[in-house]
Amino acid sequence: MQTLFRYNWQVREEWYRWCEELPEEELVKPRTGGMGGILQTLVHIVDVELSWVRGMEGKPDIPAGFTEYNTLPKIREFDARFRPEVEAFVMAWHEGLERRILREERPDGRVIEDAWGEIMRHIIAHEIHHCGQLSVWSRELGRKPVSANLIGRGLAEDLPGRT
Repeated sequence: MQTLFRYNWQVREEWYRWCEELPEEELVKPRTGGMGGILQTLVHIVDVELSWVRGMEGKPDIPAGFTEYNTLPKIREFDARFRPEVEAFVMAWHEGLERRILREERPDGRVIEDAWGEIMRHIIAHEIHHCGQLSVWSRELGRKPVSANLIGRGLAEDLPGRT
């Protein structure tokens, strides 16, 4: 689990650097798919990760909308401010948390119950999905996308049994 989160964080940082090479108008330009544009999609990725983790921790949500985080530096700052909290939760993950339940009451009165392990895997898949959308937009701009390859990133170095 931790390896895939670290993978997503590495790839996200690479997308931030990729964005630094584009003019602002390309970063905010409306696009098909994703959350409507490159920056909107990046802030959405960070927001979803933080919202789910804070929910599991029993902490209030800190909604991050594009009106507040509408530039790359603002998105990076938001990510950097809350990454330590998310990272501490992820790195403390253990098998005993898999079946804990997050219970949420929706505005319409429905109660939704999700297992923490399922939520964690959703967070991982959610970011990978949106990075695929960023890759499509990258190709549409005639640019090389960030590599999606997990191999060769040094992420297995800390795994038990690796020397």
